[in-house]
Amino acid sequence: MKKELTLVILAAGMGSRFGGLKQIEPVGPNGEFIIDYSIYDAIRAGFTKIVFIIKEENYQVFRDTIGKRIEGHIKVEYVFQELSDLPSGFKVPSNRVKPWGTAHAILACKNVINSNFVMINSDDFYGFDAYKKIHDFFTEDNEDYAMVSFKVINTMSGNGSVKRGVCESSNSYLTNIIESSLEFRVPSNKEDGIDIVATPLDGRREFSVNPEDLVSMNFFGFRPSIFAYLEKGFKKFLEANQANLEKCEYLIPDVVFETIKNGQKVKVLESNDKWLGVTYKEDKDFVVSELLKLIEKGEYPYELWK
Repeated sequence: MKKELTLVILAAGMGSRFGGLKQIEPVGPNGEFIIDYSIYDAIRAGFTKIVFIIKEENYQVFRDTIGKRIEGHIKVEYVFQELSDLPSGFKVPSNRVKPWGTAHAILACKNVINSNFVMINSDDFYGFDAYKKIHDFFTEDNEDYAMVSFKVINTMSGNGSVKRGVCESSNSYLTNIIESSLEFRVPSNKEDGIDIVATPLDGRREFSVNPEDLVSMNFFGFRPSIFAYLEKGFKKFLEANQANLEKCEYLIPDVVFETIKNGQKVKVLESNDKWLGVTYKEDKDFVVSELLKLIEKGEYPYELWK
């Protein structure tokens, strides 16, 4: 019997872009978005269900624009990330606007997921290899979680800095993630060459990164045991951030690090594929041309959902 494996897509921040604040950019030859290619890769890798995490007010436009394209190809469910979804004893600050973060978004899925699942960002193209490797990982019988990592050189933008989690591991198991801003920089003490420099988001000193070093792109694989951890952790997080409830975010990389400290094993899977994304408007032409190359090579059909 085929094991169930769900793809959870973090799209709560995506809906506002339909209104023109940051318009979603079609990148495929028939108006496909990056999210279409992610779902296509998941289906051919063997995933059995898609869960979209969105804002409730964006449900109809999201379903009409993206959901209906794929509902005939795989089981689809929608989950709403709500600011008001808080443990008893807590309330939303009057000036809180942003969602509570990626870990809170995953927690919103607890009633629709009872199998192993993988979470991704809605606007990152990861490549088929990532989905295949994590699908195969979940055919193993153990309690490990997993993370697909990418070589840092395969995740950079030529148009500015990018946010990545610089990974530290031991024997192919994750030990730490340093959330950082990465950028190309010409060293002042060299006549030629370019360095990749990471500036940790927590204010620690910047450091150089080798092109082959591995980074996290929010591509994590979890077992249902994560939900109990998230539930307890979210309450502790709110208690610890009472003075900053207007802006604090409960984030998946932080949760993963906490689970590791508590003995959870997180396997590091490495993909050699190249990340694509429109971090800057100047990135779009490059993404379009790279996807066309993959189509010409036969990696994807010209009409994705025909």
